[in-house]
Amino acid sequence: MPPYIAGAQRWMTFVDGENLTIRGQEVARKNGVKLVEGEHYFPDIFLWMPGLGSRQVFTRMEQFGFVSQAQRAYYYTSVVGDDAKLLTIRERLRALGFEPEVFKKAKGQEKSKGVDITLTKDMLSHAFMNNYDGALLIAGDGDYVPLVREVKRLGKIVGVSFFREQGAGLSDELRLLADTYEPLDKQLLDRWNR
Repeated sequence: MPPYIAGAQRWMTFVDGENLTIRGQEVARKNGVKLVEGEHYFPDIFLWMPGLGSRQVFTRMEQFGFVSQAQRAYYYTSVVGDDAKLLTIRERLRALGFEPEVFKKAKGQEKSKGVDITLTKDMLSHAFMNNYDGALLIAGDGDYVPLVREVKRLGKIVGVSFFREQGAGLSDELRLLADTYEPLDKQLLDRWNR
């Protein structure tokens, strides 16, 4: 276990919403949990847990002395559609308390590069400007390993949370590199089963 860092109080959340949604839909389907489109879910675009605030701590970040609410929570995703649809998604994510970063993607395009690049830029620039002492990355992609290494090199605590279920896309290297890791499976299934 990493040492307790005295005075480390401020933290931010960075959500790869595209990956969270696609993998979360799979986890829910495999476990017989029905996701209903509404405030917390829009198929293939965004997914969040009912009853969980966007800036609420639900991981082991508290062990490092962080306050219970993140300063900011960013959510990155992409949409096939016109500007009106992008605006609708931004508004819905904002209503959940997120700082939304929504990118337009072409029909048939599986993923938008804008999501990964912008999340990486934001998490790194906030670390470099010393805007947080810790970051919670909700993602499982191994492409984030260099980002986590660099943020840790800047002296920040990095927590990772993502699905642990077989085939859900969690990189073991990312999980092991994080100062703390919290599986997201139970959170998703319990909160959607209520």
